[in-house]
Amino acid sequence: MTMRARRWVFLAGMTVLAAFYLWGLSGLPAFGSYPGPYGYIINRIAVGQTNATGVVSAVNFEYRGFDTVGEEFILFVAAAGVATVLRELRGEREGAAEDEARDRVAPPTSDAVRTAALAFIGPVLVMGWFLASHAQTSPSGGFQGGVVLATGFVLIYLAGQFLLFQRVSPADFTDVVEAVGAGGFAAVGLTALFLGLPYLDNFLPLGPSPGAVDSSGTIVLISMLVGIEVAAAFILIVGELLDQALLVRAEARS
Repeated sequence: MTMRARRWVFLAGMTVLAAFYLWGLSGLPAFGSYPGPYGYIINRIAVGQTNATGVVSAVNFEYRGFDTVGEEFILFVAAAGVATVLRELRGEREGAAEDEARDRVAPPTSDAVRTAALAFIGPVLVMGWFLASHAQTSPSGGFQGGVVLATGFVLIYLAGQFLLFQRVSPADFTDVVEAVGAGGFAAVGLTALFLGLPYLDNFLPLGPSPGAVDSSGTIVLISMLVGIEVAAAFILIVGELLDQALLVRAEARS
C-alpha cells in the first residue's frame, strides 16, 4: 500500500471514529444534571454501612470491588508485559551491530532540578502513603497514593542518583512487591468467600465511628494493598525503561 493510500485510509478511519464520538457525546446529560438514582442511594447508605466518609473509596473497594480487582490486574499485567518485553529486547541486542538511537545524548542534571528533587522526595513519599492509607476518610485511594509513591522514587533518578534508584528499587524485589500487592487484594476477597460471605464482603470490624483512620474494615486494607501494587508497577516500568536507555547510551559510546 502506498503512503498516499495509507493516508486516505487513516483519514477515513478517523472521520468515522470522530462521528461516533460526537454521536455519543450528543446523548450525554447537561453538565451538572445527574439523572440518578444510584449516586443518591450510595450517598444515603454508604457511610452507615461502611463507616467510610470517602464514599468513592467505598464504591471502589466494596460496592464494585470485583471491577476494581480487574482494573488492578490490568495494571499488573501491563507492568509485567513491559518488563518481559524490555528484558527480552536487552538480551537480543547484546550482539546488535546497529542502534537507531545511537545519536541520543542525555543532558546532565542541573543543580536546580537536583535540589528540588532531593527536597521533595521525603514529602512526596509521606503524601503518597497518606493517600493510600486514608482512602476511607478523604478523597484519596490506593491508585492515587501508589502513583505519588512511585513519583517519590522517580525523583531520586531526577536528582541524578540512578545508581541509588536501582539500589532502593531492585527489579527482583519490585516484582515481588507488585505481586504481593495484587495478590493481597484478591486474597482479601477469597478470605470473605472462605468465611461464607460474598466475594470482597467487608468482614473486618468497622471501627468506632465514621471517618476514623481505623474505620471501614477491609476498605483501608485493600486501599493500602492497591497503593503498594500501583507504586511497584510504576517503579518497575520506569526502572526497565531507564535500564533500556542506559543500554542505548552504552552502545553509543562503544
